[in-house]
Amino acid sequence: MKKYYKAIKSTITLSILFLVCNVFSQDGFKIPDVPSLQTSIYDYGKVFSMDEKQYLEQKLIKYSDSTSTQVVIATVKTLNNDDISLVAANWAHKWKIGQEKKDNGVFILLALEDRKIDISTGYGIEYLLTDLLSERVINRVMIHEFRKGSYFVGLDKGTTTIFKALNGEYKGERKKKSKDFDPSFIIFIIIIIVFFIVISRGNKGNRGGGKRNYRRSTSRGILETIILSNAGRGGFGSSGGFGGSSGGFDGGGFGGGFGGGSFGGGGASGGW
Repeated sequence: MKKYYKAIKSTITLSILFLVCNVFSQDGFKIPDVPSLQTSIYDYGKVFSMDEKQYLEQKLIKYSDSTSTQVVIATVKTLNNDDISLVAANWAHKWKIGQEKKDNGVFILLALEDRKIDISTGYGIEYLLTDLLSERVINRVMIHEFRKGSYFVGLDKGTTTIFKALNGEYKGERKKKSKDFDPSFIIFIIIIIVFFIVISRGNKGNRGGGKRNYRRSTSRGILETIILSNAGRGGFGSSGGFGGSSGGFDGGGFGGGFGGGSFGGGGASGGW
């Protein structure tokens, strides 16, 4: 029963994430299509030197080869004011990072000009790389280096710390198991339904430019809070266009590629 409940909740949450991005961010950041070469580094933001990209790529591929857990890093210049937590969760789900039926992907998104960083975790590893641990990796390891302009060093140290958490060297508490059906699921659905009814009526009765923009901005903030708090995400997010080519290489990549890991809001985000 709990397995089906989790799957249903994941599907609904992610559907809402996609809807938010489409409705409230039509002119915002566009998540790239799944690349033909499915590897560990996609440097759209041109953050790394070639040597740095190759080092990080091989480091993450080797970890995947030995553990099956895929850790993927993507960099962009800006997210066009889109929320980095929502973009990262949608991106990781669209690309299906991780292995099928294992949900063991980790997606790290760096928005350079926005000065934002996000770690999104697949369902299968949330009990190891918890929201709290993700927040600590960001605030105690990565951001310290980012403030010095050392993005490569911050991500290198950060991924090493993530490996330790996933290997059990840093302990995370497994989520408490509930014997009964979680009533918060029903409450969650009711809130979403009521929210969209209110928004629909508001947009019909409000055709003015300024007030409508205010309503859309306010509504977006409320909905994002509902989604991320329901998903149990730590940290914060808030961050313009996507451009450039993939940061992948002509060799290497994950054996078998991405396989369908499920993401629903776990992880953390931060800024510097």
